[in-house]
Amino acid sequence: MKNIAIFASGSGTNAENIIRYFSDSELARVTLIVCDNPHAGVIQRAEKHHIEHRVLKRAEIREEVPLLALLQEKAIDYIVLAGFLCLIPAALVERYHGRIVNIHPALLPAYGGKGMYGEHVHRAVIANGERESGITIHAVNEHYDSGDILAQFRTEVLPDDTPDTLAARIHALEYEHYPKIIENELKKL
Repeated sequence: MKNIAIFASGSGTNAENIIRYFSDSELARVTLIVCDNPHAGVIQRAEKHHIEHRVLKRAEIREEVPLLALLQEKAIDYIVLAGFLCLIPAALVERYHGRIVNIHPALLPAYGGKGMYGEHVHRAVIANGERESGITIHAVNEHYDSGDILAQFRTEVLPDDTPDTLAARIHALEYEHYPKIIENELKKL
């Protein structure tokens, strides 16, 4: 049985979807939530599902040692980023090479990088008149949104879309595909 840690900074809807997906799995379970925001909704979702959670300050994440020690203590095999806004430290990327995955609410390489998350992405996609958007699931390296692409799924951008209506379709793609891609990647370990 593989142990998954989910790193999240926000409401945690993707985290909860992944927790549910693996709740009866013989392959893996979510055993830890790491958060950098003491007010994030993901904390209540972790508690609801009886998943241990830790809130770390951004300085603790950048220092790497506390985070690496926590992951070792909890025997974490795989890390899933689900709306985590901190850059993953190089030492963690090296230690978990090929075992950290992220989801991005756009078709990378477009609309990626620091500051491009959530509504910021959807506003930019609509403002630039894109005809499609989607999600990118990718391996994590030392740079924002630039790791190897594992999968992309697309949706049309409609003429009357707002950031909220586009986000709703993007979230549906995330919920449908992210757990399955994580499962496929875990089977390769």
